[in-house]
Amino acid sequence: MSTHAPPSAMTLLSHPYRELVPVNGGAQQLREQGRSPGSALVWHLERGVHAQDANVVRGRPGGLPVIVVLPRVADLGSDTGLLADIDAVRPLAVLPYHPVPYLEDLTSVLRKPPQDLGREVTDYLAWRGLPVDRETAHLIRRTVALSADLRSVSALCRSMYLSRRALGRRFLSRGLPVPSHWLHVARLIRVAIRLQNSDESVLSVGYELGYPDAFSLSNQMARLTGHRPSEVRRYLGWEWLLEAWLRREADSGGLAPDFTMHVLRTEPRPKRAAYGVRAVAEHAADTDRATG
Repeated sequence: MSTHAPPSAMTLLSHPYRELVPVNGGAQQLREQGRSPGSALVWHLERGVHAQDANVVRGRPGGLPVIVVLPRVADLGSDTGLLADIDAVRPLAVLPYHPVPYLEDLTSVLRKPPQDLGREVTDYLAWRGLPVDRETAHLIRRTVALSADLRSVSALCRSMYLSRRALGRRFLSRGLPVPSHWLHVARLIRVAIRLQNSDESVLSVGYELGYPDAFSLSNQMARLTGHRPSEVRRYLGWEWLLEAWLRREADSGGLAPDFTMHVLRTEPRPKRAAYGVRAVAEHAADTDRATG
């Protein structure tokens, strides 16, 4: 199913994912509507890149991923700055041209598991205005990667050949949450991705990821993020869940004051940086469908 009218340059896709809502109110509209869990901003480039739109997309609220829809193939070569403009907004996906995107394609992009969750998390932190040094970024990536198999900080430290004190000091000295919180929120993000991509029960998914029962999983998710498994299954994507955790850490003093300022601010003010254009989603390779 697709939308019924050609979209505006920017549209919002939110639960229950039945329509694209035009964004005609710019940053103010995104402040009011873009923070809904599981939402995505769709940036349609059929008419090219306008500076005002690019500023709105770059400064969108935290937790709101952006999906870029490219212009017609014939127009791609005429805009030499297009790739740089796309790089600067850290897109979740880049889709080929279609005058009216299919909602099924957009929701598929939202729920698709990242190829490298650790890299995506650290890229998100940089976009969100939480710069970390290279060594700490490496530790975060390793923690997120190992969260697929490890259940405790003790096991995490052994895998990293660091003592608990050394690992904890590394994070605390950078004004970041303690290692156990990074490990557990990474596990919860994996739970969310699994729930969104299967019909398995919360008990089944939780057990496979090391939780003794659905009650324990639900309680830990609520404690760290403020959301329950039923919500993360219904609201697609994972960035909004990471953002919810960061905000709770900021509220509870788990972040340094300057990081807290970045997180609790409605819109991020990141430096322009090249993140590398994400590969076009696999389903977008079906150009027959995408070009109608």
